[in-house]
Amino acid sequence: MARRNKTSPFEDLIFVASRLPWWVSLLIALAAWMFFHSVATSPPPTVTDPKQFASAITGQAWRTLAMFLQYVVPTAFVFGAIGSVFGRAKRRKLMEDVATATKPGKTVDGISWQQFEQLVGEAFRRQGFTVMETGGNGPDGGIDLVLRKGTEKHLVQCKQWKATKVGVAVVREFFGLIAAEGAAGGFVVTSGTFTDDAKAFASGRNIRLVENTELKRWIAATRSTLAKPNVSAPIQQPSAPIQQSTKPVCPVCSSVMEKRTAKRGVNVGNEFWGCSLYPKCRGTLPS
Repeated sequence: MARRNKTSPFEDLIFVASRLPWWVSLLIALAAWMFFHSVATSPPPTVTDPKQFASAITGQAWRTLAMFLQYVVPTAFVFGAIGSVFGRAKRRKLMEDVATATKPGKTVDGISWQQFEQLVGEAFRRQGFTVMETGGNGPDGGIDLVLRKGTEKHLVQCKQWKATKVGVAVVREFFGLIAAEGAAGGFVVTSGTFTDDAKAFASGRNIRLVENTELKRWIAATRSTLAKPNVSAPIQQPSAPIQQSTKPVCPVCSSVMEKRTAKRGVNVGNEFWGCSLYPKCRGTLPS
């Protein structure tokens, strides 16, 4: 776990709880309260033999400690659950900021290594994994994320190496960690690329190498989701008023008629409706 300033055990417990999914922290808080409460309220045994005094004193000391722990431990995990909720919201915003980044400081290469680990964790969450952040050993290595999906556990190591390729030594060492932890597999995620030797070593083994290009595709999927319109609630556009035509339809060809003035004959000077296709159509109507 990454080095932090010296803190109290209570603060350390909150820190650990905040790295768990919020619902896990709440379940642990409930289980801890039920366990310590049952111990704290258990009746002391009746001592009938002097030889039982030592065990009776030990039991009473444990009950006294449980009276204190039944409040402290659940409170720490409740605080941790609250921190987990706020932390998840922060990671969602980080993912969205990187997905829509237009400034170098907001891109994958511009964020800090801590933010890079959080970004990778959020990317795995969106793929259906339950993610626990362990912090690794700082920016240099270790296990940074523990993924769970169903009964399988996967480990993740994050490498924000912008200029140097991740070599085979890093991948080989991480493969040993996967075996030691009994995990089903693992991921090494980098903001750069891997050497050919590293790719060759990972080939055929339960370890997947994720380079910059693939990570950016994961982030781009988030961007496309953000830009996707809400098809379930389409915006109703105001309909234009229907213009009712005041011109009659030709009784011969059904075309629109035009108002004309007779220039000859007995109706000279009178208006009438004539077909707009005249002289092809000679249909007329009285005005």
